[in-house]
Amino acid sequence: MSTAKKAQLTDHKYRVPFVLITSLFFLWGFARAILDVLNKHFQNALAISITRSAWIQITTYFGYFLMAIPAGFFINRFGYRRGVVCGLLLFATGALLIIPGTMTGSFTAFLGCLFIIGVGLVFLETSANPYVTQLGPTETATSRLNFSQSFNGLGGIFATLAIGQFLFSNNDKGGNIAIPYAILGIIVLVIALIFSRVELPEIQYKTTAEDRMSGTKIMKLFKHHHAFVFGLLALLAYEVAEISINTYFINFVTGMHWMTDRTASLVLSCALAFFMIGRFLGSWVMSRHRPEAVLFACATGSVCCIGMVLCNIGELSLIGLLGNYFFEAIMFPTIFSLSLRGLGNLTKSASSLLMMTPIGGCGFLLMGLLADRTHLVLPFLIPFTALLVVFSYAYFVRHSWQKEKQTNGI
Repeated sequence: MSTAKKAQLTDHKYRVPFVLITSLFFLWGFARAILDVLNKHFQNALAISITRSAWIQITTYFGYFLMAIPAGFFINRFGYRRGVVCGLLLFATGALLIIPGTMTGSFTAFLGCLFIIGVGLVFLETSANPYVTQLGPTETATSRLNFSQSFNGLGGIFATLAIGQFLFSNNDKGGNIAIPYAILGIIVLVIALIFSRVELPEIQYKTTAEDRMSGTKIMKLFKHHHAFVFGLLALLAYEVAEISINTYFINFVTGMHWMTDRTASLVLSCALAFFMIGRFLGSWVMSRHRPEAVLFACATGSVCCIGMVLCNIGELSLIGLLGNYFFEAIMFPTIFSLSLRGLGNLTKSASSLLMMTPIGGCGFLLMGLLADRTHLVLPFLIPFTALLVVFSYAYFVRHSWQKEKQTNGI
C-alpha cells in the first residue's frame, strides 16, 4: 500500500496550470484518433490497400520521431509554456493546410499536412507529459498523469464517434475531411492565444552530482539510467501495440464480416470509452496502490486479451479485443512517469526521447502487409509480441520495487 493515499493529486498553487495543461490531452487524443478513422476512409474513397493507407500513420508518427529531440532542446531552452504554444501553432497550421491540400486531390499533399500536425503534437506531448508529473507530490505523479491522460481517451471517443459518422455516411466517399480539420485548426489557434497570455510556473529541479559529470544529457541517460532505457523500450513496444490495434480495428471487424464500417466506428468509440474508464479507474487505484503492481496486473490482462484474439474463437475474439482497451489504458502514462522518476534536470531530455516512441505506430505497416497477404487474425502477432515486452518491463519494475521494500524493511 502506498503512502500516496494521504497525498493530494496536485498542490493548490498548481491547480490552474494543471487544468490548463490537462485540456491539451483532449486535443491530441482527438487528433490521433482521427487517423484510425481516416485509414479506412481513404481505403474506401481512393480504393487503396491497407498497406498503402498505413502511410497515414507512418507520416504522422515520423513527425514525432524526427522532431522529438529538437522539441526537447527547445523546451530545455525556452520552457514548457513556449513549447506548448509552439506545438499548438504547428498543429493549427497543419490542420488548416488540409483545406488547400484536399482541393488538390493529392494523397501526398494530405500526408504532408499530417506530418506538420505530428510535429506540433510532439511539441505538445513533450511539454505536457513531464510537466503534469511535476505539478504536485512525487508520490502521486503517476496517478496525476493517468488522470490527465484520461482526457486523451475522451478526445479519442469524440473523434471516432463524430468524425466516423461524418465520413462513413451513406455516400460511398463520405464527407469532406477538410471540414472537421478546418474547425479543429480554428479551435487550436484560439487555445494557442490563451496559452500565450497565461503564466505557467517553470519547474525548478535540484542540482545533483550527475549534473557536473561530462557528457550530454542524453549520454548521461543511457550511461547511468538503465531503468530509463528499459522504460524507453517498453514505451516503444506499447506504442506499437496501441496504435496498430487502433488503426487495424475497423479493418479487422469489418473484414471478419461482423459489422459495417459505420457500425465499426461506433464500436471503436465504445472501445475508447473502455480505454478512458480504464485510465480514470487506474488513476484512482494508483492513488492507493503502487503503480508498479497495477502495471503488472494490466500487462497480464492485455497479453491474455490479445491471446484470445489470436486463438480466433469467433466473436469471443471481439470481447478479448475490447477488453484489451481497458487493460492497456494505464500503460503509457504509467511507463512514462516511472521512466522519469528521479531524473531531475535530465527530465526534459528524457521526455523528448520518450516522445520518439510513437514511431511505433509504423508497426501498423507490418500488420497491413500481413493482412493483405495472409489471414486477418495473423497480424495480431505484432501487438502480442509488443505487449510481451511491456509485460517484461512491468515484471522488472514490480520486482525492483519488492526488492527495495525488503531491503528497507517495509
